[in-house]
Amino acid sequence: MNRNLTICFTSDIHGYFSALDYATGAPAATGLANCMTAFPDDGNTLILDGGDTIQGSPFTYWLYGAAQEEECVPARVMNLAGYDFVTLGNHDFNYGKAEIQRYLRQLDARCLCANVEGIPEVEKTALVTLQNGLRVGLTGVVTPFVNVWESPENLEGIRVTDAFGAAKAALAELKAARADVTVCLCHGGFENDVRTGENLSQTGENQGWRICRELDFDVLLTGHQHQPLENLCLFDTSTCQTPDRARQFIRMEVSVSEDGQVSAQSRLVPAGNVTDREAAAYLKPLEAANAAFLDTAVGHLDRELTPESGLHMALNGSAIANFFNQVQLETSGADLSVTSLGNEVKGFSREVTIRDIVATYVFPNTLKTIRVNRAVLKAALERSCEFFCLDEAGNVGISESFLKPVPQFFNFDFLSGAEVTADLRREPGNRVVSIRYQGRELPEERELTLCLNSYRATGAGGYPFYARCPLVWDQPTEIAQLIMEYVMRHGEITVDKTHWLTVLC
Repeated sequence: MNRNLTICFTSDIHGYFSALDYATGAPAATGLANCMTAFPDDGNTLILDGGDTIQGSPFTYWLYGAAQEEECVPARVMNLAGYDFVTLGNHDFNYGKAEIQRYLRQLDARCLCANVEGIPEVEKTALVTLQNGLRVGLTGVVTPFVNVWESPENLEGIRVTDAFGAAKAALAELKAARADVTVCLCHGGFENDVRTGENLSQTGENQGWRICRELDFDVLLTGHQHQPLENLCLFDTSTCQTPDRARQFIRMEVSVSEDGQVSAQSRLVPAGNVTDREAAAYLKPLEAANAAFLDTAVGHLDRELTPESGLHMALNGSAIANFFNQVQLETSGADLSVTSLGNEVKGFSREVTIRDIVATYVFPNTLKTIRVNRAVLKAALERSCEFFCLDEAGNVGISESFLKPVPQFFNFDFLSGAEVTADLRREPGNRVVSIRYQGRELPEERELTLCLNSYRATGAGGYPFYARCPLVWDQPTEIAQLIMEYVMRHGEITVDKTHWLTVLC
């Protein structure tokens, strides 16, 4: 007789516990409080999470800023949902070791992360026996790029090692313990196209494909890339991935035959419109206080900043990006500034609220200033110009490299402070034909200061040369907070309307 295991898996919740669209404040079919209504409660089900849980929404921005409380709200909601095991995501490190420990100490679930050392509440592996006698071995890993992206002070006392090597060692331990089913919670995605096998990246940020190809976990539950992937089998490993913000979760049915053969099927389940009553009651007063905070008007712009399509903004410039660069330039005193926008952009009405700011500048980044020359600037601009492609008729589109494995509009950078001309009729890598600073072509030997977010300063997103530039200044305050302070300081703001990039096609 077969023995069965049901897995309910979430990942990249990013602080979306309530069924709310924070950009508008309206109800939405999203959030853990909705997903959890479909979680079974029996002895043969495991409720699992793949990390990036405590950071990423205007709600958690408020929780970890203006409204820090003794009780860890994310842990309380996760407990109401009945989680058994979780792993850590890269954004769970954004508030530092003490906050990770506060979260994990109040969490009923056990945290498994085999490539993280220095946090006592984190274990490498676990073996549990279900009601039907099935022995399930579990481990977890997080992308090693935590070391690249995270501020050193947030990693003090923590060591993050290679995910693949840690997963391999953990699997050997689980096999030695004679687990019937082996499960890896991986806060990392796939470096290859899961449909064609084409390699998309060799950076080591995502190692899901390699784990499936070279190891033999029965189940690999992935996150980080926010791709909705269900019912995949790669190299005999059953695998999947959820989108972010608890819009869907994975339900996987695992079956083990009498001779030990493991099979699994998984499907994505929408969060739906039914909210868990206990979670809703707990969150309601917190969300009301958060809404009052978010809807506070802090200043006025001279025009609305309305987003358009990603391609249109890249081609024609974005007043939203110009505004962010205004803030960065004043804060840093740098000569130049670059910023990026999320895949989804809210924008600003003329009356600016905190909700507008945290829903439009969605990244947890801080600000850094580096020293660059023309060669570095040209390399960066060429990387951004790879965003564009031309079809045979000369129509401009978005390159596949910015669309696969997931849309990456956030890897296109908007520059302020220098007038740039790019010719898309030329080959990628040789499209930038002019960089003018203060009305003159920038000389090769001239050095300038450039402010940029902490993520990009690491070289992430295809900009490795930035990581080799001298660091001039490091501002530890989150950029969203800097925008807030800028608006409150100025009150009435005239937004820069310069078109810094001219595109020829």
